Order: sequence, then C-alpha cells, then structure tokens
Amino acid sequence: MTEQHTCRRTLLQGAALAGVAGLGLTACSGGGTPSSAPTAPTELGSADQIPVGGAMLFRDDKVVVAQPTKGTYKAFSAVCTHAGCVVDTVEGTAVSCPCHGSRFNALTGAVEQGPAASPLPEVPVRAQAGKLVAG
Repeated sequence: MTEQHTCRRTLLQGAALAGVAGLGLTACSGGGTPSSAPTAPTELGSADQIPVGGAMLFRDDKVVVAQPTKGTYKAFSAVCTHAGCVVDTVEGTAVSCPCHGSRFNALTGAVEQGPAASPLPEVPVRAQAGKLVAG
C-alpha cells in the first residue's frame, strides 16, 4: 500500500469514528453550538417595536420578544432546542428555525412543529424607560 493510500484510509476511518461518537453534530449547528441568550442585562431596543399580539427577533442577541398584551413582554432564547441553530424568522407568532424546520410559538416558547421536542427557554425581559432590557 502506498503512503498516500494509507493516510487517506486513516483519515476516512477517523471521520467515521467521529460521526459515530456524535462529534459530527457540529454540522447541524452551524459549526458549533452558538452561545445562548443574554444572562447579563442587555438593551435590545425600543419597546414600541414589538407589536401587541406579535413578536420580534433580535438575532444578534439571540432573543425573541413578544408582547401578548399591551405593556406585557415575554422573551425566549432564539437558539433552537433541537440542534442549536439560531432561529431566523418571526411571522406573527410563529418562530422558525432554518436548520430542520422546527417552529415555536413566540408568545409561549412552545414547540408547534418538530423535530425540536423542548420549548424555547424563557429569558427575563423588562421595559425600562421605553427600552427593552433582556437578561
């Protein structure tokens, strides 16, 4: 056997073992698990941006904020509980993950469509001087 053939065989065997060991999951999460929603207080923007009965995604901060009733805000992590991808759209109250099609309810964090099985984790949020602060 040539040295090149042996190296290729070793590389392929290592790749197969990594997949079996579960190390291949990083492909599903965009190259690694993204950090979760903020835990330290983080200003998101104006509270007026959130429609009553609707929600808005703050993708850079990995937070979805909803306003179920006027002046009441609920926030959830924007990191999908299935494979760690960051959700990419909010339409009305439906939050969608681009990786495997999971959908969540923006008002409750509940799973509306799998493969995710767990709801989005709640994130503390408050309106302070007209601004939303998460964490």
